[in-house]
Amino acid sequence: MGKSVIVIGTQWGDEGKGKIVDLLTEQAEAVIRFQGGHNAGHTLIINGQKTVLHLIPSGILRPGIACVVGNGVVVHLPSLLAEIDGLETRGIAVAERLKLSAASPMILPTHIALDQARERGKGAIGTTGRGIGPAYEDKVGRRSLRLADLFDERRFGERLAEVMQLHNFMLAEYYQVEPVDFAATLDQWLGMAARIRPMVIDTVAYLDGLRRSGARLMFEGAQGALLDVDHGTYPFVTSSNTSAGAAATGSGLGPTAFDYVLGVVKAYTTRVGGGPFPTELFDADGERLARVGVEFGSTTGRARRCGWFDAVTVRRAVINSGVTGLCVTKLDVLDGLSTVKVCTGYRLDGQVTGNPPLLVDQYADVEPVYEEFPGWSGSTQGIRTLDGLPADARNYLRGLEKIVGVPVDMISTGADRDHNIILRHPFD
Repeated sequence: MGKSVIVIGTQWGDEGKGKIVDLLTEQAEAVIRFQGGHNAGHTLIINGQKTVLHLIPSGILRPGIACVVGNGVVVHLPSLLAEIDGLETRGIAVAERLKLSAASPMILPTHIALDQARERGKGAIGTTGRGIGPAYEDKVGRRSLRLADLFDERRFGERLAEVMQLHNFMLAEYYQVEPVDFAATLDQWLGMAARIRPMVIDTVAYLDGLRRSGARLMFEGAQGALLDVDHGTYPFVTSSNTSAGAAATGSGLGPTAFDYVLGVVKAYTTRVGGGPFPTELFDADGERLARVGVEFGSTTGRARRCGWFDAVTVRRAVINSGVTGLCVTKLDVLDGLSTVKVCTGYRLDGQVTGNPPLLVDQYADVEPVYEEFPGWSGSTQGIRTLDGLPADARNYLRGLEKIVGVPVDMISTGADRDHNIILRHPFD
C-alpha cells in the first residue's frame, strides 16, 4: 500500500497550507481536496510568481501530479472552469489531470444569493458569501444536485426547478431580495456539462486503485481546524468538517488509509471575519505582524486580525485531528521583535485552564495567560537548516513543541517554494 498524508491547518485558516502541499507533492502521485469549496484561498509563490488556488488542489503546479476533488467538496462550476482557464493560459495542463467526484454537490446561483442575503443581516458571521453554507445545508437536507446529476438533462431540470423554487421563495419572501432566474441557470449549467464530463469519475475507486498500486497520496484540507463545524468556535465556523477525520468521509477512503497528519501553524495567529480571538493584538505588535506578514485574505482581500500564538486552541486542534507533526510557517515575520509571547492557558472565572471554554460567549471573559520568549535580531528569511536559525528562534520552536506536545517536523522560512527546513519528511 502507498503512504497517505493529510495536511490541515490547525488555526483559523491562512496558515500557508498551499505552499506546504506543493512542496510535499514532489514526492506524491496525487493531491486530493476533501472538503470546503472555492471559499478556500491557497497561495503559492514559485520562482517569484504568485498563484492563488481556490478549488483546484495545490499539486496542480507540479507536472504529472493527479489532482482530485473529493465528494466532500462543494463545487461552483463557473468558478472551477474560470480557474482551469486561468491556469491553462499559463501553459499548465489541468483538464487532463483533474478528477472530480461524481458525488460532489454543486453550488448554484441561489446558494450564493442566499449566503449574501444572510450576511447583510444582524446574524452575519463573516462568510466569503460564495454559497458554501447553503450548499452544505442542501446536502444535509438531501436536496443537493451532484455533479453526476448534470448528465441527465430531464432529471437535472426537474430537480433544479424544485430546489430553486425553495431557494427563490426564501429570497423573495424572507430576505426580500430578487429571486434568481431559473431558465438562465438551467441553460448555463447544462452548457457546462460537456466540458466537465471527462473529469467526473468514481474518485473512490480511482483513489483505492492508486493506493493499492503503492502511490503516495496527499490529502489537502481547506480553511483551518478551528473553523470545523463541530469542533470550532461555533457558530463562527465554516460549514464543513475541517479536521483530519474529514479526509476519510470527504474522499471515500476509510480511516485506516492514512499514515501521517501534518498540522500547519503560523508562528503567530490570525483570523479573518468575526468570532472569538483571545490573543488578538490591538497595539504596535499587532500592526507589525499584519504589515510584515502581509495579512490580507487571499480569497476576500479582507485584512486579517493578528495576535500571539494561541497554544490552547492549537492543542485542541491537535487532539481533534490526531496531528503527527507540526509545520511552522511565517517564522520570519517575528524577526526583530524584542519579545515573543505564547498563550499557554486561559484565565476564566478566576481559574486557569488549558482547555477552550465550552460556550462561545465565554470567550469574551477569557484572559490569555502568556509565556514570554526572547526575540531575535538575526534574520530567519530563507534559512534552510535548523542550525542556520538564530539561537532564540530555535528556542522559540522548542518551546512550541513542549507547550503544544507535538514535534516541529517542518519550518517555512519564507514564501518561496524552497524556503523551508525539513526535519522529518511526512512521506519518510
